[in-house]
Amino acid sequence: MFSYQRGQFDLVIHNGLVVVGSDVMPPSTYIGVKGGIIEQISATPLTGKKIIDAEGGYIMPGGIDSHVHLSQKNTPAGDTFESGTRSAPPGGTTTVIPFAIQNSKEDFDLVSAVEEYHTQAKNNSYCDYGFHVIISNPNDEILKTQLPLLAQQHGITSVKVYTTYPRYRLSDEQLLDILLSNRKLGITTMIHAENADIIDFIGKKLEEKKLTDPFYHSVSRPKVAEDEATYRVISLSKMIDVPILIVHMSSETALATVREAQNSLVPIFAETCPQYLFLTADYLKHQCSHHVHKDDPFEGAKYICSPPLRQSQSELDGVWRAIQNGTVTVFSSDHAPTIYDHPLGKKAGLVNGIPHYKKVPNGLPGIETRMPLLFCKGVETGKITAQRYVELCCSNPAKLYGLDQKGTIAVGKDADFVIWYPKGKMTPFTLTNSMLHHGIDYSPFEGVEFTNWPRYTILRGSVVWDRDSNGLLASKSTGQYVKRAISSMPGPVGKLSYIFE
Repeated sequence: MFSYQRGQFDLVIHNGLVVVGSDVMPPSTYIGVKGGIIEQISATPLTGKKIIDAEGGYIMPGGIDSHVHLSQKNTPAGDTFESGTRSAPPGGTTTVIPFAIQNSKEDFDLVSAVEEYHTQAKNNSYCDYGFHVIISNPNDEILKTQLPLLAQQHGITSVKVYTTYPRYRLSDEQLLDILLSNRKLGITTMIHAENADIIDFIGKKLEEKKLTDPFYHSVSRPKVAEDEATYRVISLSKMIDVPILIVHMSSETALATVREAQNSLVPIFAETCPQYLFLTADYLKHQCSHHVHKDDPFEGAKYICSPPLRQSQSELDGVWRAIQNGTVTVFSSDHAPTIYDHPLGKKAGLVNGIPHYKKVPNGLPGIETRMPLLFCKGVETGKITAQRYVELCCSNPAKLYGLDQKGTIAVGKDADFVIWYPKGKMTPFTLTNSMLHHGIDYSPFEGVEFTNWPRYTILRGSVVWDRDSNGLLASKSTGQYVKRAISSMPGPVGKLSYIFE
């Protein structure tokens, strides 16, 4: 609860379980904040102009959602910076990293694309933000001139590439080129790993049989497509001896391949998302045990994302195990939604009344629900520890992406926090989309019961979310751009081969 008094600090937080990646400090811990920075952590009482009594709840670093898609030209019915980041503080997220995209395979001016993205974001973000870049044609101009410039001047130290989608797909040789360049620059490489030829082959067979309902999206992208591409990109990373992050992993078999590489001390990192823990392909069907789409048989299109929702609970359990045993490095939302009831949104997949899953924009909304889902279904059920939660949602993303001021509670770091209710204090509720703050007309997690939710979210020492009182307190000019350093996660284990120098 809030109180106000005179004191040395702008803000003091106390009487909570303070969680960092390796430990939980007791409720006797006081945190003193001044000028937006954590100035003191003390076992003796501190005084401040504003006091927050956490009443025994968890005090954690502000969440970092390191995989979101906002204001992208290819999704005109998607979330903008303003509408997407509006949902960040209410869900405990204080920093997001969306994607600036190479405009086309023929447009090699990546710097201009980034500068244009800056104009989209400036004074339009309710939380702090950085950028990744997506590269669809890694030519010499981009690799040798523009990426170094972006890293040095803009603090953009991560690149995403794809093994699928005609617009973005890279050959193995192109992947090797970019891995080599990124190793020299210290840039983190994010890879969407699915076998495009398997997907195209199955897609043609389904189309021949007129099997194009939303459910067949999951059929067209089987686990083996992810498994093969995962093995292949790990092999390419070994060739160059460079770390990679494989994003939005959904397959236990593919995650086992990552685990095997990690056990051999190969620096391979893995990301997964809420949809691969809580949703099955059953949601894509006309009628499913969770939601019966009586009035709208196309409603399964809401759940189309790639990789797709998997077929069984046992497959979801396998992803949970990869979270529990440490294989998964970061937990992100892959927030990439489009409005359902919009001709350029999910309903673009209805052509003359006939469903075509290939024409449905990929992606689900999830910034606001990401942290509460894992907290309620992970920490509060005992599936994972509070420390593991902070690793996945806060400290590991900060280390992986060079967010040196974020991701942990320590003197000198940004005063970003999320404070939860003490267990059992908040009345459980069933989620409806109307409770959320994004610009999308549905949530895939409607109907889920939540036993906790962020009580306070604090960004650089300012309360930006107060669930008990005034709700969202941030404005769209609250967020600041964050220049990033290079990753502090494990890097190459050997010298660069003379062949590649």
